[in-house]
Amino acid sequence: MYHEFFGLHELPFSIVPNSRYLFLSHRHQEAMMYLQSGLGDGGGFAMLTGEVGTGKTTVARAVMSELSEQTSCGFLLNPTFSSQELLAAICDAFSITYPDHASLKQLSDRIHHFLLEQDAQGNSTLLVIDEAQHLAPDVLEQLRLLTNLETEQRKLLKVLLVGQPELQDNLQLPQLRQLAQRITARYHILPLDENEVSQYIQFRLQRAGGDANVFPMPAIRWIAKYSHGIPRLINLICDAALKHAYQHGKRTIELGDVKQATAQVMSFQSTVYQQPRARRNEGRGLFWQALRYVGLGGLIALLIATSWQWTGQALLERMLPLPQPPAAKVKTVLPNPIKQALSVATDREEALTTLYALWGYQASISDTLCQSDEHKALRCQMMHSDWASIKTYNRPVVLVLTIADTTVYATLRHIDGEMIDILVGGQAYQLNAKWLLPYWHGQYVSVWRHQFTRTLKQGMQGSDVRQLNQILAVLLREPISASSTYDEQLKQKVMTFQHWQDMTVDGVAGMQTLQRIERLNPMEAPQLTSSQPDALSQEKGETDAQ
Repeated sequence: MYHEFFGLHELPFSIVPNSRYLFLSHRHQEAMMYLQSGLGDGGGFAMLTGEVGTGKTTVARAVMSELSEQTSCGFLLNPTFSSQELLAAICDAFSITYPDHASLKQLSDRIHHFLLEQDAQGNSTLLVIDEAQHLAPDVLEQLRLLTNLETEQRKLLKVLLVGQPELQDNLQLPQLRQLAQRITARYHILPLDENEVSQYIQFRLQRAGGDANVFPMPAIRWIAKYSHGIPRLINLICDAALKHAYQHGKRTIELGDVKQATAQVMSFQSTVYQQPRARRNEGRGLFWQALRYVGLGGLIALLIATSWQWTGQALLERMLPLPQPPAAKVKTVLPNPIKQALSVATDREEALTTLYALWGYQASISDTLCQSDEHKALRCQMMHSDWASIKTYNRPVVLVLTIADTTVYATLRHIDGEMIDILVGGQAYQLNAKWLLPYWHGQYVSVWRHQFTRTLKQGMQGSDVRQLNQILAVLLREPISASSTYDEQLKQKVMTFQHWQDMTVDGVAGMQTLQRIERLNPMEAPQLTSSQPDALSQEKGETDAQ
């Protein structure tokens, strides 16, 4: 392996969180100081936030590694719990025994008894919850209630919430104002700047026993630019560059190695950033491409939206709401001009950017590559079906066409009987669907609003359960319910939907069921036709083509 070739005793750029490789930038040092202060004797809650890959988990583990022997620590990862499941998970984390099918009161009593025992022995107790943005408001409130147990000097349970920026938004909900007031330390980790990227790469190489100057400065500047300062992406690019150099017998990294590694990582890894194409003038393309559709009004909206973002966060990572693109002037033209326009429409990125604009969003690079990210407001996926399903699905899509053995892309914007409108290269064309169908073999890219991040089943509670209730009521044409409890009635609705869609009927809203519900959700979605079809498609025969 390459680590021996470069004189390293281990791989320096592993993405596995390892406190030994914690690079204490100024921001990370501040984060640890704030958290340790906030979790002092009097503190109850502390919160650490940051974008994906900025090192939140590594910092949290470093804080845990510096705890005294008088601190009992429990760690929960990716908690998609109900209130009862949360208490059971806390019991498991601290090895607290509890009876089968224990009630909320029984679990809470066991935890309180454990905390009192720890305090009597002079110990403190810390609970660290990673990916805390997944916790529903009612679960966070249950967590707050656990911290009510206290002495005159301190809380008996201290909690460190670690999560993405959505966690900050969640804590601004009115029902969580009491919890928000109990957070005694907050820190948001920003990406590394160019100088810190250089120090970070050199630090990890030295920690692995190697030469800190393997990467020349031009290569480091390239990495800093296209990784956007995200440590996880830096690791992936550096690891790929070292592998590439090793395969070619080179003991120093050249800029070409890094460029190729960057293209490889950003093309095939599920990351939130992707390398802009060179012809787009150093990353400006998406911005100006969006303006081509939204004009001055969109620019104003974009500037307002940008002012709300965290300082230092990359614009491309956040999908900023934009106005709907203005109706393009439609040309009624003969097939030859359309065929000529389509023959050069090989840019899938451009077609998907147009599709996202129809939803009122500016697409990031990862969006245009359909990278899976459960925290995005919109999700896209390559699908396969027939024309009838496209019409009954009733959403704009990107059609994947084959013309003269070349794969091209057209954004389907509108259907009116046999006539369709497609967007190609910023121009709208109107034609009869029968002319286009011979070039289409069933593949298309679909976008839908992503709303659910956890499996929902009977007994669970939360705002996502209420949202599921409301969407199913619309889809099944039943009275709308505002209940936030997954009760027997909601289970029956889910079973009815599953039966209607020829899915496994179990009454559990798992990821496949929820994704189908999201795709069929008629609320706040652009339509292909001027009126909603009488019955929504069952999407039979539609398969995942990715």
